[in-house]
Amino acid sequence: MSIKEQVIAIIADQAMVDPTDVKLDHTLADLGIDSLGLVESIFAIEESFDITVPFNANDPSESDFDISSVAAIITAVEKLKQEQSK
Repeated sequence: MSIKEQVIAIIADQAMVDPTDVKLDHTLADLGIDSLGLVESIFAIEESFDITVPFNANDPSESDFDISSVAAIITAVEKLKQEQSK
């Protein structure tokens, strides 16, 4: 399973929707994911990919982890995995 597929599966699980219903331009809010669901998604991503996500739940706009859309989250995870493998 690719990073993209795994991230979409995690987000779909949090949103309680089918992964095929998750579009790359969706925001987490579009999918009905609230701040708690966001934090749970971040934890699930960290666990699944064995990475540490630089995310400040108290001030998401100050984080280096872009959560503006599903595509942005996938890109951020791919970047963290590349940095980790160096």
